[in-house]
Amino acid sequence: MRDAGTRIDDVPPVERTERGLVWLARAGLRPTRQRAALAALLVGDGRDRHVTAEWLHQAAEDAGERVSLATVYNTLRAFCEAGLVREITVDGSRSYFDTRVDDHPHFYWEDTATLSDAPAADLEIARLPEAPPGAEIAAVDVVIRLRRT
Repeated sequence: MRDAGTRIDDVPPVERTERGLVWLARAGLRPTRQRAALAALLVGDGRDRHVTAEWLHQAAEDAGERVSLATVYNTLRAFCEAGLVREITVDGSRSYFDTRVDDHPHFYWEDTATLSDAPAADLEIARLPEAPPGAEIAAVDVVIRLRRT
């Protein structure tokens, strides 16, 4: 489920690892073996991506890393809490993890079950409803579902 044009294998392993370690350090996360390996897969080529935990687990296995799916989920949650990735939920049941953490809309491609960035400059939200008493709006996620014609 790599974004179009991404070829992480074109980046030398040492460079991928170094980028991953810098990414973890920036957030103050301890670089355990699993975190370092998953970080290298997520950001090692310097590109943003949208992944599922299952994709990341398979990518880790393909890279020869021994890591359980539960560890992948726990690590992604830690990355979310540290502000390194954002979780985007589609259909209330499928989560994607986005390494681009600024506010921006997404396209969800129904036929391939993939997520991609949508152009933020074209999105206009004129007004949001007021939050109920005792609450504040934490974020607004915009996911535009697409079906190929």
